[in-house]
Amino acid sequence: MKLNKLFLGVVLSLNLIVHAQQSNKEVLFTINEKPYYTDEFARVYKKNIELVKDESQKNLDQYLELFIGYKLKINKAYDLGLQNNEKYQKELKGYRTQLSKNYFSDSKVTNELIQEGYNRYLKEVKASHILVMCDENAMPADTLIAFNKIKEIRQRIEKGEDFGKVATEASQDPSAKENKGNLGYFSAFRMVYAFESAAFKTPLGSVSKPFRTRFGYHILKVEDIRDNRGEVSVAHIMILKPASDTKEDNEKAENTIKDINKKLQQGESFESLAKLYSEDKSSAQKGGVLSRFGSGQISSDEFENVAFSLTKEHPISEPFKTQFGWHIIKLIERHPLKKFDEMKSELEDKIGKDDRSRLITASLNEKLRKKYTVKKDAKQYSKIQKTVTDQYYDNKWELPENKADFATTLVTIQDQKINGDSFLDYLRSQEKAGLKLKPINKLVDKFYTDFENEKLSSYYNDHLETEFPEFSYVMDEYRDGLLLFDLMEKEIWDKSKKDTLGLKQFYDANISKYTWKTRLELTVASSTNLDILKKAQKLLKKNKTAEEIKTALNTKDVVNVMASTAIQEEGNEFIPKGTKFEVGVSEITKDGEYYFVSKVDRVVPAGNKTLEECKGKVINDYQQYLEENWVTNLKKEYNVKVNNETFEKVKKQIQQK
Repeated sequence: MKLNKLFLGVVLSLNLIVHAQQSNKEVLFTINEKPYYTDEFARVYKKNIELVKDESQKNLDQYLELFIGYKLKINKAYDLGLQNNEKYQKELKGYRTQLSKNYFSDSKVTNELIQEGYNRYLKEVKASHILVMCDENAMPADTLIAFNKIKEIRQRIEKGEDFGKVATEASQDPSAKENKGNLGYFSAFRMVYAFESAAFKTPLGSVSKPFRTRFGYHILKVEDIRDNRGEVSVAHIMILKPASDTKEDNEKAENTIKDINKKLQQGESFESLAKLYSEDKSSAQKGGVLSRFGSGQISSDEFENVAFSLTKEHPISEPFKTQFGWHIIKLIERHPLKKFDEMKSELEDKIGKDDRSRLITASLNEKLRKKYTVKKDAKQYSKIQKTVTDQYYDNKWELPENKADFATTLVTIQDQKINGDSFLDYLRSQEKAGLKLKPINKLVDKFYTDFENEKLSSYYNDHLETEFPEFSYVMDEYRDGLLLFDLMEKEIWDKSKKDTLGLKQFYDANISKYTWKTRLELTVASSTNLDILKKAQKLLKKNKTAEEIKTALNTKDVVNVMASTAIQEEGNEFIPKGTKFEVGVSEITKDGEYYFVSKVDRVVPAGNKTLEECKGKVINDYQQYLEENWVTNLKKEYNVKVNNETFEKVKKQIQQK
């Protein structure tokens, strides 16, 4: 019912697909001298007309009345101050934040990254790498040292040295001592973006050129490329590798897993054996079930390979050993790689949380710098730079005592002036980030660029309504829709529920609308078996209840008959066809595959419903009555003037399209 009442409020306001209609903007009507224009009326009508089932609401004259009623309610909401409600403001702000996200994404760059991510998802790369560590914000001299070192390492490999041997000796990745730099197989979004890109762009068997990530400089070698195996869900039973690692203890562990395997072969439950014997405590109580995984997500190639080798025909592995101990795996489900359309939203979400998102942000920043005029006051900036000392690196820098002297324009974005003290506050807020970029002027430059980008985004966000008409339309509709909902709740819905006297008076005045047809109090039995139903008929003649009939004719394993008792109104489907409106047991009838028999205990004549029997319907009707009278009163409270000549013109324009 509320949805109908909000016809031009919630239904129209929550529709996010908006197409701006181009038309001449003329005043269609005024409310207390405030103008409302033809373009809004035409746009809203065209956008929502297909959603409307009531033909009267498709009539333009009737629609105008509804539209005026809608605007009257919005005026009343503002006059009551509902727009100042904290809950309303919070919800509106949250909605705007969510909606604005669509305008902070470069669709071209995003779509390219989505397609690239999916193309990479189709494959898995096996790679080894060598790392020379270098802080992101290292001094140029330190960066050059790291870069020259990785170049020297690569030259050793180019001259014929084994990649794994060099990785063991020279890589600063701690794991290289054990794995020779081998990272196993991985697909898209498993590594930082720069590393992933290098892996997917380097030919099979080749060594990449040096590249940088936030960890430092790398080179990598692509050992293999294969199709993505998707993901797999498995359960396992595990016997841990003994801490002592003696021959005796290792044999004991091996014998234990073999004994468990024998129990499996004898038909014992995998889940029960996992709960009893598995030493992986995190999964044992779940029957050994692990979270689904893909290549590179389990730190054991042996475990992964066995898991992916299982099939429906051979779902349980033989015992096998990894560096962690002995295992038996049971296949639960294979999860093939999804199609592009199925993964698109998932990939977009991953991109938003990945280093790739920086590319989207950088693209937007570049567009905003081209879009808006940005002017920096060089003297003011130089003055600020001189206040920042090396104490900043130790988090001991303080804002200058004469901070007020910097409260003049530092940068102008279009017509908005931003003062220098604002940038000083920004520098102070970033001090704890602990960045070590040197010298200090370079660090200040970096923070200024971030500050300016932030202010550009803020300016852009503040002007979305003027930049994008469709954004403005949606926000206006949602804003008014929220207000209307609050207003309707206050003026109509709550009142109709709490005003018991008014509800009773409305019911009494309209009691003829709330009537029962003739009703039957009856028991109905049904079955697909005619002989069973004949027995049910005999039991009904003996005045047996529905429960007694079911007890007599049904067994623990087989339901032979269904039976129930109720009071039903004439025309209800529960009453079998051919049932006579008189006390007694009926003949057996057939409808489809079922046989029916009924016993009428009482015939209740047609009559008025009590208020309790039809309260929901009465409340609905009372709400409609209150709203109709309320709109009538609003038209008296506010001065509404319709420009009929303009309305006739816009009617013709709409009807011609």
